[in-house]
Amino acid sequence: MAKIVILGAGVSGHTTAAFIRKKLGKDHSVIVVSPNSKYQWIPSNIWIGVGRMKSSQVTFELRKVYKRWKIDFRQALAESIHPEGNGKEKSPFVRVRYTDPERKDETEDIPYDYLVNATGPKLNFSATEGLDPVNRTVSVCTYQHAEHAWEKLGETIRKMEKGEKQKIVIGMGHPTATCQGAAFEYTLNVAYEIRKRGLLDKADITWLTNEYELGDFGMGGAFIKRGGYITPTKVFTESILAESQIKWVKRAGVKKVDDHKIYYENLDGEEYSLEYDFAMLIPAFAGVGIKAYGKNDEDITGKLFAPNGLMKVDADYTKKPFEEWSVNDWPSVYQSPVYENIFAPGIAFAPPHSISKPMQSKNGTPIFPAPPRTGMPSGVMGKVVALNLVNLIKKGRKDFKHRASMGKMGAACIVSAGYGLKNGMAATMTVFPVVPDWEKYPDFGRDISYTVGEVGLAGHWIKLFLHYMFLHKAKGYPFWWLLPE
Repeated sequence: MAKIVILGAGVSGHTTAAFIRKKLGKDHSVIVVSPNSKYQWIPSNIWIGVGRMKSSQVTFELRKVYKRWKIDFRQALAESIHPEGNGKEKSPFVRVRYTDPERKDETEDIPYDYLVNATGPKLNFSATEGLDPVNRTVSVCTYQHAEHAWEKLGETIRKMEKGEKQKIVIGMGHPTATCQGAAFEYTLNVAYEIRKRGLLDKADITWLTNEYELGDFGMGGAFIKRGGYITPTKVFTESILAESQIKWVKRAGVKKVDDHKIYYENLDGEEYSLEYDFAMLIPAFAGVGIKAYGKNDEDITGKLFAPNGLMKVDADYTKKPFEEWSVNDWPSVYQSPVYENIFAPGIAFAPPHSISKPMQSKNGTPIFPAPPRTGMPSGVMGKVVALNLVNLIKKGRKDFKHRASMGKMGAACIVSAGYGLKNGMAATMTVFPVVPDWEKYPDFGRDISYTVGEVGLAGHWIKLFLHYMFLHKAKGYPFWWLLPE
């Protein structure tokens, strides 16, 4: 009997657990460790943040689903990995600290045969001085954050209704923050809610980003086919913001936030500030801080993890000039190069390099987006890890026929604004592959026939449909496995 321990129950971890349990017999043990009792469909946090959804519409209790799937759920926080055991335990184990109210702060060592690190990111607000999602700015990274964001946005709207002009800033809260797409979508939804109430004349809305050009989205931008023409995402994005009467500041690295101003540096090394009444800023991401120890309890964290706390996998981490980066640098099976029984899909793995070109200000401050790995890519990675583990356990196969390199994987992004079947619009964009392959596609880096963008109400319908479809899948409702990641 094999014992598989999965750390994290987000898109990647939950997908991994679901497919392992479906494909493996019940005589094998699957344990999921997560500090949260609920699953949350993060893409719909945007709608919570503008008051269009309740948190109950994007979450559900994990314990109920895992009980039905015969998965052992532990509400706990992973603290350390012991891949060689120690003096007391010869088998590999992971040490956890319970967040479950019934076992609060109790620790346990959980042995494993295979470990999947799908913990996702630490929301590293402290990496930016003064960035505080409770007392200053807001966030939509969790459903709790999004609820608070709507509370603060509601206050801002009420001030506008009384005739007060309000300054709204939405974007990146760190010079190398990622998730531009989520922040961009929130900007459009905020503008939609304000316009719907006839208050645009009372709103000064600014999109603040570390992108070199708008539409970079951490992917180095793209050229998309739209209406028979090939258009850079820069033009696509600028036109959408302009139509919504949203100003923008690009090439900006936020360094500090206080109660009234956001301080940033641009690539020319110049220091500026933006006043705000309401601000939603995405923080930097980092690893969650899991440590690793050898059989003699020596610290081997550096063997498993990169300096940012994300786990090293089957990628090429060799330092080389931007011009020498390749799609072949990117991992495809998400296996640790040090311990063959450890895997890390989703945001938990350390990218070999950024996708966007690294830029520095004249003062040496890095200002560029980190690579995105959320949503669709995370789900695909989780499924691939699950299928490979099943083949490894059942057939002893180590050739890993299932692969999911971001250099050979496409992704779809739907940036929706508004809510309902009759109101709203969405900018729908697909790219293939996520990491440009300039050798295979020398003209645009991507297959232009699969890299397209459209704007309209139909895209908004798709966004609503996907919300319910992915929750159906995550809850394990009938035929969930037939739905795509």
